[in-house]
Amino acid sequence: MTTATPERMPALYLSHGAPPLADDPVWPGELAAWAAGLPRPKAVLMVSAHWEEAPLAIGATTTVPLVYDFWGFPEHYYQVTYAAPGAPELARSVRKLLGGAGHAVQDVPDRGLDHGAYVPLVEMYPDADIPVLQVSMPTLEPEELFRIGRRLAPLRDEGVLIVGSGFFTHNLAALRHAGGVPSWSAEFDDWGHRALDAQDVDALLDFEHTSPAGRLAHPRTEHFAPLFVTLGAAEADLGSQRSIIDGFWMGLAKRSIQLG
Repeated sequence: MTTATPERMPALYLSHGAPPLADDPVWPGELAAWAAGLPRPKAVLMVSAHWEEAPLAIGATTTVPLVYDFWGFPEHYYQVTYAAPGAPELARSVRKLLGGAGHAVQDVPDRGLDHGAYVPLVEMYPDADIPVLQVSMPTLEPEELFRIGRRLAPLRDEGVLIVGSGFFTHNLAALRHAGGVPSWSAEFDDWGHRALDAQDVDALLDFEHTSPAGRLAHPRTEHFAPLFVTLGAAEADLGSQRSIIDGFWMGLAKRSIQLG
């Protein structure tokens, strides 16, 4: 008996939104259509803006709980469930790929999926029947995250969908003083779109200095940082990069891309 080789998966960077994304009239359908057009993954590896821990931490691999890491929302957002299977085989592969390259790795077996992971997954894979593993970002340093993504790239040939989950622009404090789409959000989104299309990885890695309004679009860089893991994991496929979702949500750019 022969076993079919898993189809090589793309790598994604998506803007994940807040829990009320589920009530948006457009965005959930965009995420669902995106997932429907992808090969079915064997497992999903999530890197979210909302888990920073060093050394790199591997989350729950058996029962995968949810982390309701937000405050002040209506109660029904805290009742959302997403009982995805764990991915212990994927966790072993991550340890092997990173540990063998000298990256320190730790296990945090009770750490579940935060909203940066489960909010988009609920829309993309609502049956919760694909194993999911979340790992932390051990640093916000772009080059190091790019190297981590590069080490994880072989997982794509094992049918693993690597997803960096952030927000293409993210400055909630500045939004309080803006109406509509603020100029810093639009300018950064336009710059990022053009840099991605030009495959200008160096500019993207140094975005705080090369982009317009970079420090306003990302006063803290954790929501842009998952992009670097995605770019590293799909370094060989930079020429295939395309934006699947664009536009703005509450003034923030929701640009989300696929490579491969």
